[in-house]
Amino acid sequence: MEDMLTKKTIPAGNVSLEAARALIDAALAATQEAGFPAAIAVTDATGSLRAFARDDAAPFLTAEVAISKAWTAASYGYPTHVWNEYVRDPAVAPLGNHPRLMAVGGGFPIMDEGRLVGGIGISGGNAVQDEHACMVALEKLGFTASS
Repeated sequence: MEDMLTKKTIPAGNVSLEAARALIDAALAATQEAGFPAAIAVTDATGSLRAFARDDAAPFLTAEVAISKAWTAASYGYPTHVWNEYVRDPAVAPLGNHPRLMAVGGGFPIMDEGRLVGGIGISGGNAVQDEHACMVALEKLGFTASS
């Protein structure tokens, strides 16, 4: 049976804790500069939470939404704003019922040298504000921000 295997393991590249914390700091600075309190979540490539912060004035719902945005972005490597259109397709629509899928702007995959290493999600402003803050944080740390 072993002769049939072509490989037994795969490399697991994930955003480092140091980079996750730096993304949180950069995103908080961006949301504060834009004038809105927010929650920011960073996940690894498997959608597991790496780092999180919520401004004192951010509503409690922003926490769960930010985590879900980061999870959604990491799940397929697509920004969350594209999911809104994707779930309109009858073939994909059932995914809209997944409890973690967040088809609202403000979540981006974290890409490093073309490789998915995590997701970032921001909740607190409108979708455009959340998206902008994500892009600012990703670009500040040298990650690729795709739209």
